[in-house]
Amino acid sequence: MTLNPRGDRRRRRIGLLGGSFNPAHAGHRHVAERVRRALRLDEVWLMVSPGNPLKPARGMAPLAARLASARAIADGRRIRATAIEAALGTRYTVDTLRALRRRFPRARFVLVIGADNLCQLPRWQGWTAIAATAPIAVLPRPGWTRQALASRAAHRLARHRRRPGALLQGEVPDHAPWCFVPSAEHPASATAIRAATDAA
Repeated sequence: MTLNPRGDRRRRRIGLLGGSFNPAHAGHRHVAERVRRALRLDEVWLMVSPGNPLKPARGMAPLAARLASARAIADGRRIRATAIEAALGTRYTVDTLRALRRRFPRARFVLVIGADNLCQLPRWQGWTAIAATAPIAVLPRPGWTRQALASRAAHRLARHRRRPGALLQGEVPDHAPWCFVPSAEHPASATAIRAATDAA
């Protein structure tokens, strides 16, 4: 099922796993499944970015190819691939979240990021506004987890940390909470996949 960028008024818990997906791989599916179960989400959206401001454009496959790779690992129901940011015309996560809340006013969105992105969060446009308004679920990434939990963002947000099961419980708080979702680290890497393809 294709997402309607104009939105709807259904009440759902939706995880937003954004990225380049250059290409999508089993590690992305692993993260989506793990966070969906841990947080009891109705859906996880694999949001294929038109262009990540923190990544170089060189070596980036066309959006259509990256979206196709994300659809190949999604099931179209609980895990859905979308290029909704391109339809919304947003480039930064803070703007995407605002647009999604306007179009899906009854949905509760959770930003799903890897431990590497928790380290990089202070480099994101409007990162304090993101952290204040969007619950965040952080999942392990090989070589990043320990560093992430000692990062500037983790220290800044320490008092808002919750258990995964408590992330969406109760009334919406004044400052959004975040959690670390324990999980096996999946070894798949888009960089390694591209390197293997180039070498073939």
